[in-house]
Amino acid sequence: MWFNRQDERCLFGDMRHESIIVTDRTHREDGTRAVHIHPDVRFDFRRLPFADESFYHVVFDPPHLVRAGPRNWLAAKYGKLSTHWQDDLRAGFAECFRVLRPNCVLNFKWNETQIPVREILACTDAQPLYGHRGGRLNKTHWIVFMKESE
Repeated sequence: MWFNRQDERCLFGDMRHESIIVTDRTHREDGTRAVHIHPDVRFDFRRLPFADESFYHVVFDPPHLVRAGPRNWLAAKYGKLSTHWQDDLRAGFAECFRVLRPNCVLNFKWNETQIPVREILACTDAQPLYGHRGGRLNKTHWIVFMKESE
């Protein structure tokens, strides 16, 4: 999603740090794809290692798969949610809003291939400002929230 991963204004986080080869018959002749996950900071989105109100802008792009095989390249690249995904996403939303400054923006990205966006939005009490659907099948949603001042 980043235009320039080297831009110092961006901080990419993930709990994984790895390079793996996975099966993907659509990518290379040998049916594999190399996946590289090298975050700037390693963390779990349910427990962010940042002080309250640290950021003016947060992008929350959690894993969107619950069901995927062990060598699935989408799960390898983006991660996979646990069977307790509702609790995980509730915690993730809460953490994003905790580290966001008042009157600042949270951009949330979700692909509803396995879980409808309405079920995801039920994991937060915050009301979105607006959103946009995109992707080949219109299943990827970009949803914008603003943290209210207290």
